[in-house]
Amino acid sequence: MNKIIPYLKTAKALPNYQLMLEFEDGVKGTVDLSLWKGKESFKEWDDEKKFSSFVITKDRKIEWSEAIDMDPDSFYLKLINKTFEEYAFDKQLLRHPH
Repeated sequence: MNKIIPYLKTAKALPNYQLMLEFEDGVKGTVDLSLWKGKESFKEWDDEKKFSSFVITKDRKIEWSEAIDMDPDSFYLKLINKTFEEYAFDKQLLRHPH
């Protein structure tokens, strides 16, 4: 069984710097990004409208600007309440570029 973390399917910004996420395998839930607000390059989130203005890139990252993007793999692990080691053990396979 391969243990590639599923791709992000959808994301929606919610109030108070929350993201509702759904992955291709049906896992969905909310992650709190409020701790990042106001820190270094995340200062642009001081305007919550800018937090709500993101795209999902072709490589399935969440991108707010050239300065801010996040790989959703860690969000997936948080939603399923597992560490990378618990999820993949020695079975992690790397994705090939599209």
